Amino acid sequence: MTASRHISLLVTSGSGPAECQQAVAGVLEAMRNEAGLIAVDFDTNGVRTKHGYKSAVVLVSGEDAEAFAKNWRGTIQWRAESNLRPTHKRANWFIGVFDLPAPVQTLERIQASDVTFATFRAGGPGGQHQNTTDSAVRATHRQTGLAAVAREERSQHRNKALALERLQHLMAAQASAEEAAQKASRNELHHALERGNPVRCFKGHDFREVKGG
Repeated sequence: MTASRHISLLVTSGSGPAECQQAVAGVLEAMRNEAGLIAVDFDTNGVRTKHGYKSAVVLVSGEDAEAFAKNWRGTIQWRAESNLRPTHKRANWFIGVFDLPAPVQTLERIQASDVTFATFRAGGPGGQHQNTTDSAVRATHRQTGLAAVAREERSQHRNKALALERLQHLMAAQASAEEAAQKASRNELHHALERGNPVRCFKGHDFREVKGG
């Protein structure tokens, strides 16, 4: 089976306004697109709001997972005039991407009997074989709705095992995020985001990446 590294990240708007929730949604999409370009598996579970996401847990898996995460950790800046408050003068919004610590309590192992498995035709890197067989697997935990995907192995059986493993990691990351939220002051987090130097900057409502903050 292919060696796989799992990294859990929290993408958060802190206590920022609705525009920061829009920024989280845009950054999640940018992260997903970038992960697809380098064959990093990307799974997420977020707190959906009217305008975007308050926060989201991201699980990235694969040999290049650490390199991917390194490019996103820190403060992310979005420069755009508000389309929610047209007269608002502010045009700089900040969100954060942070490592999630391992949960204090070890979660009970997910049982395969509690999971729905669906197969589909894999696309992207992996060779012609992936594009002509239903080897990719999506594992969905019925109780929580959390889902994870594995597509890099040619064997459906191996992808099923990988998807189940990633689902376990995603559930653990979700528990870790909940623990962190209980301990941290959201106001302090948001102020820290605004003070931080952005590691990446996006502009406009089409989220074009630009250099500099």
